[in-house]
Amino acid sequence: MNIEKIRIEARSLLAELSLDEKISLTAGRDPWSTVPVERLNIPWIWMSDGPHGLRRAPDTTQMGYGDQLRATCFPTASALSASWDVDLMKTVGETLAEECNSQGVNILLGPGVNIKRSPLAGRNFEYLSEDPVLSGELGAAYINGLQSRGIGASLKHFAANNTETRRMHTNSAVDERTFREIYLTPFEIAVKKGKPWTVMACYNRVQGIYGTQNARLLTEILKEEWGSDALVMTDWDAIIDRVEALKAGLHLQMPGGDNPFSLKEIKKAVKREELDESVLDKLVLEILILVLKCKSCEKSPVPMDVEKHHQTARRVASQCVTLLKNENTLLPLDCSKKIKVAVLGEFAKDPRYQGNGSSEVKPTRVDSLWDILQTEYSDTVEFTYSRGYSLQEIENPLSNDEFLKAVKLAENSDAVIIAAGLPLSYESEGIDRKHLNLPESHDNLIEEVSSIQKNTIVVLSNGSAVAMPWESKVTSIVESWVLGQAGAGAIADVLFGKVNPSGKLAETFPIRLEDNPSFLNFPGEEGDCLYGERIFVGYRHYDTKKIEPLFPFGHGLSYTEFEYGSPKLSTSQLSGDEQLNVSFTVKNTGNYRGQETIQLYITDVESTLIRPEQELKGFIKIDLYRGESKKVSFIVEKRDLSYYDSLRKKWIAESGDFELRLGSSSGDIRLRQTFAYTSVDAVQIAIDEYTYISTLWKHKESRHALCRVIPDWLKQFTPAGKAVEEAVIDDFLLDQPVIKLPHFTLGEINFQGIHELVELCRKMTFTA
Repeated sequence: MNIEKIRIEARSLLAELSLDEKISLTAGRDPWSTVPVERLNIPWIWMSDGPHGLRRAPDTTQMGYGDQLRATCFPTASALSASWDVDLMKTVGETLAEECNSQGVNILLGPGVNIKRSPLAGRNFEYLSEDPVLSGELGAAYINGLQSRGIGASLKHFAANNTETRRMHTNSAVDERTFREIYLTPFEIAVKKGKPWTVMACYNRVQGIYGTQNARLLTEILKEEWGSDALVMTDWDAIIDRVEALKAGLHLQMPGGDNPFSLKEIKKAVKREELDESVLDKLVLEILILVLKCKSCEKSPVPMDVEKHHQTARRVASQCVTLLKNENTLLPLDCSKKIKVAVLGEFAKDPRYQGNGSSEVKPTRVDSLWDILQTEYSDTVEFTYSRGYSLQEIENPLSNDEFLKAVKLAENSDAVIIAAGLPLSYESEGIDRKHLNLPESHDNLIEEVSSIQKNTIVVLSNGSAVAMPWESKVTSIVESWVLGQAGAGAIADVLFGKVNPSGKLAETFPIRLEDNPSFLNFPGEEGDCLYGERIFVGYRHYDTKKIEPLFPFGHGLSYTEFEYGSPKLSTSQLSGDEQLNVSFTVKNTGNYRGQETIQLYITDVESTLIRPEQELKGFIKIDLYRGESKKVSFIVEKRDLSYYDSLRKKWIAESGDFELRLGSSSGDIRLRQTFAYTSVDAVQIAIDEYTYISTLWKHKESRHALCRVIPDWLKQFTPAGKAVEEAVIDDFLLDQPVIKLPHFTLGEINFQGIHELVELCRKMTFTA
């Protein structure tokens, strides 16, 4: 792909377009395609829903819900993120690109990197994590995989789309620091490292303005600050004001279709000079560049290898399975000798394998756990089955006879596998969950069976955190997430040790919903969703407030054990833009080959602004044979030490001590090492009449200015023989705004003098 040649061709075509043709290109032709201009041989391109599988409609003129073409259904994002594996995400992107090629699709709508602020968010199965670094890195890997094969990604939903309740109207009322540190960071990482061809604007309002017409988001941050050249499109039917959207930097309204009202409004705005035609030209040029880029990457369609992709989906799913609990090393089940295993729960035969809504894939096939166990593991294992609960009558228990049959089966077996979780109706685009509970019938089955069978294994299928009131009573818990069409094989492989589980939680599982930081502010009221927990999302909240979760962020067990060696730091004194290199050795000391994800957290020992107890800044997944050791290395950069100062509108890394923490989860820190950082940045401090005297006294430049204007007042605090710059001012006075100085100094400085002092200090630079 020769991008410069494409740009030259696009500019040439733009010069030939009429005003009506330009306007027509800013909306889709129909639900899934862009507008062609046959007069100039400008082609159209095809978009399709994703992100964990292709949902291509039979034709661009149809929405394709239920009648879409068959495709491989991969694990949803909540499962993929549990892999903590950027290489695996890239593989998924590459495989999805092959299927897009086979079905003539140019743009796949994914990935979604919105933060999981609440476990109740209905679309959590389609998002990656509660942590911005993990979400951004995995999202970037997915984009790179997809686009390396000539298929464009659409990074979504930009931004702060964290609830489904009233999503077409609700305002994400998030303060600037929180917005930057938590909700924009995953998009920033994915944009800078993945360079997505398109970005999808959200339905909701962000800080009071709809995402589709938010100039600060779409132009100032995305384009100017992050340097993105992505085309920005609406989510489907998210448009409000076409003219304001164009002014804000939105290129494309989807879906399209002949809409004379919108076309007339844009044309009127241009004619009245309410919309500068040069703004329209810039957007249309970028639309043309995307269309030509997509067409230049097209290859002759190759039929997808259905069986190969199914096996890829199984391998991917096996890396996502997360072992939450395994007392007495019950797992892996030993099938070297004849054992009887009871399999309970309708999910074992009718699996929950994907989410509900626009990402729903029509799979090429779906494996069930029962069938896999029968065909692949029945040589030495005697399996029996009872459904235990009904998926048709979710909340109602089975008849007493049927329920007792399941319990009796469990009692007379060597071990029991209970397939439980959230039915499809519990998690969906467009609605949020009301509670963390499984259906009562699932909980009842687990409670009853675990009371009479010590070897009870619960296999959960769900897109986000759930409550487990029976957790202390069961021996093993396997979180299988929503694993796609081949997930059943992955579960079986983990249960019987063919695969050593390596999944880790990408979100915290709370004991109670009330423990979640967003509890009092989700999903919002009166049109506003207040982000009252601020930066303390997920583990940042639990760790800082020392609230014990059910399972911590990053948690996931293995059948083997790993030993962490002592870390070596390239320096203990870091300054400016220098990087810190951290290395150490990890050894597999157990009896199985296994994969470990090492997580790097940073703690700011003392900060001007409140910061979380620790924050994830890096992760590495390694594969080790039994007894094998590998060296692991991390690079810590200035940004990893920084917080966002909304007054100064800057990322600030302050001088002081930091603690580097390395662990297997946020709750299992194995190594700690302290280092010092010295800032050399000259920064401006946001100063006004209400800035505290202590702020000006802290910095030598502004302290000198204070000493010049109120020397007489300062003398009363100055030790004998010392200069007024060495005055020891009472803390009560330091913690007063400078606007009070005329009162304290008895008129030595007046209000005009305060104004002049503030203006002088605003022009100063200080060291962070």
